Amino acid sequence: YISIKRIKCDYNIMINFIMRKENTLKENLENTKESKTKNKSGIIKIIIAIIVTAIITYFLTVNITFKSYLNTSNMTYLSAKINLIKQKLNSESIYDLDESKMLESALKGYVSGLDDKYTQYLSKEDMDELLEDTSGSYVGIGVYMADNTADNSILVIGVIEGSVAEQAGIQAGDIIKKVDGTEYTGEQLDVVSSKVKGEEGTNVKLTILRNNEEKEFNITRSNIKLKTVSSKMLDNKKAYIKISSFSDGTANEFKEAFEKLKSENPTGLVIDLRNNGGGLVSESLDIAETMVEKGKTLLITSNKDKKEDIRKSKQNPTIDIPVVVLINQNTASASEILAGILKDDCGYKIIGTKSYGKGVIQTVYSFSDGSGLKVTTEEYFTPNHNTINKVGIAPDIEINLDSEWENMSNIPYENDTQLQEAVKALE
Repeated sequence: YISIKRIKCDYNIMINFIMRKENTLKENLENTKESKTKNKSGIIKIIIAIIVTAIITYFLTVNITFKSYLNTSNMTYLSAKINLIKQKLNSESIYDLDESKMLESALKGYVSGLDDKYTQYLSKEDMDELLEDTSGSYVGIGVYMADNTADNSILVIGVIEGSVAEQAGIQAGDIIKKVDGTEYTGEQLDVVSSKVKGEEGTNVKLTILRNNEEKEFNITRSNIKLKTVSSKMLDNKKAYIKISSFSDGTANEFKEAFEKLKSENPTGLVIDLRNNGGGLVSESLDIAETMVEKGKTLLITSNKDKKEDIRKSKQNPTIDIPVVVLINQNTASASEILAGILKDDCGYKIIGTKSYGKGVIQTVYSFSDGSGLKVTTEEYFTPNHNTINKVGIAPDIEINLDSEWENMSNIPYENDTQLQEAVKALE
């Protein structure tokens, strides 16, 4: 590929060369007889004509080639560039090429060039994992993990009730140091998540750090039914429902939990959305329907063309007691939608810390080979048309937890200052 600057440079060199040759020829001809001057002059003109023609032909050819290159499609350029890199790697790299893996990485990189962290190319394995996350069940050990940015470790923030992890003795607050003998850090959370999953009946060995002491656990993977809703009665007849994520069936779990608590005649309800990273928006809206008056706006979405769509409540509310909502910095996406609805439509108090600020919705498209593409297709707003994306939801009462507990999902009541404040607000 020849740059325009290089073309100009070559052209100037050739012109200078011609001028020097012409001057030399003229000097030589001055010493010849006058009778031969006309013949030599004719020869010079012929030579100059030939050289100039060659230069013009060269210049035009290079320009045509360059313009042709500029007009070549990006896909052709990408294919040529990949082949060029492949040839160089094959001839120089000390490692064998895994072309399948490299092409998958290239596709991921192409999509990441959009600079939207939520739009992703998904390999077949990624798609399978995504379907697991939203189906409500998977094969694994039954723990909730988070990247503890304070020390770049992988923190167990919760253990699913009745899971093999709970039976083995894994506890919230444990730090996962190694999986099958390999050490991992917090930034490798996704890798660890995939490592602890696997085929039912197979074993995974975890090295746990607890109170600065390492412990070994050999756990047999099993089918884990995700329980996304937990509930209990608090003192002073206050009901408590925690929603850990929104997967298939979460809304039904929520309704069943409330009906069970309702039999004890609660005078108020705390809905805990802390550390809830979102999930299926439809489940979130279904829960909102139990508290919002029929006909009120639930959600406003805007697509690529800035065309807005408004979703309204279609049924009468079934929950008629005061409600307070708990959020924190890890409350995101579908859980922010629910918190925003209850704040705007119902006037319920929001307590805790500002939410994450993921105010966009992704649509997943699948391909015939099992891979897929997750694309940000809509931005959403609260019923009062407040922006959430990159802004978050500010609590009405801001209160922090001690750093020891801020990433935990199961906090003893005496240490949960946010929950204590919620109960106080209901009073």
